[in-house]
Amino acid sequence: MSAVCPAVRPFGVALLAGWVLLAAAGFGYAARQQIPTAVAAPLIAAFLLEYGFYLIPGFPRVREAVADRFPVLGYASLLTVSAVLPYCVASLAGGFQPAALVRLLILTGVISFWYVFRRPALSSDLAMLLLLAAIVLSRIFKAIYVFPVDERVEVLGQLMLIRLAATVMLTIREVDVPGFGFWPTRSEWLAGLRWCAWLLPAGLAAGFALRLLEWAPHPAVLPLLPLQFFGALWVVAYGEEFFFRALLQQWIEDRTGRPWAAIAAASLLFGAAHLPFRQFPNWKFAIMAAMAGVFYGLAYRSGFRAAMVAHAITATLLKTFFRMV
Repeated sequence: MSAVCPAVRPFGVALLAGWVLLAAAGFGYAARQQIPTAVAAPLIAAFLLEYGFYLIPGFPRVREAVADRFPVLGYASLLTVSAVLPYCVASLAGGFQPAALVRLLILTGVISFWYVFRRPALSSDLAMLLLLAAIVLSRIFKAIYVFPVDERVEVLGQLMLIRLAATVMLTIREVDVPGFGFWPTRSEWLAGLRWCAWLLPAGLAAGFALRLLEWAPHPAVLPLLPLQFFGALWVVAYGEEFFFRALLQQWIEDRTGRPWAAIAAASLLFGAAHLPFRQFPNWKFAIMAAMAGVFYGLAYRSGFRAAMVAHAITATLLKTFFRMV
């Protein structure tokens, strides 16, 4: 128990602090948008529940303690239940669709049990990556998370997919990602800043040359800059860097022994994943994303969270000071 408490304490602090902030933000937003409490409360509760699950893979000792408590079949079942539980809570707001729940159960069950019934190998790993990519690109959550509000509630499914895939890979597949977590170390902050500083001149030059970017600062957004940055760091960068760098790039490097080939391949695929941005095919944005992917891949060699930092700073600066043409 004494060994577990120090590991649980930071997790508990992050959980409680996040719940307070998210609940306050959620009810404040609902009030501004005039969303009825009967609709807002279940949706907010679903996001708070998902937030708790989302934290677990980023805290190694908590993640391992949970995984060690169950046999693998029971653990995969627990992951499946945890994946659909926030959807069920959100459904109390109205709009529950049994067919959508069945689709979600099948989808999350396949991911949770993938490495229970298939041994880790090149074929099974590639198939899993293709499955995750297909889920994201198909935007299936938009059809599943349908509730009586106009807001983008499918974000709940996107958060679920990030943490479910990360948990399966880290615990059942037992992928080793040194430094995986939410808060960068001092060296990771510095490495992320350094590679971002190298990326920005090249990236901005390419963006203007492609006529993709134009200078358009948003002064009203500046007070929200910290929120935008940490949102990018802990959601967008966290999820994308895990998929493209911690899995794809690292696996290619492990199998070929060629770091530059791994960075190039992962970056090209990272760019291709951005082809659907706004309209398909958005070649200009894909080129920009592939270029950025090279620098994120280089930052990853200093640690997973260094790549997160480089990615989050770049995304925040672009969103705050530029406009996509």
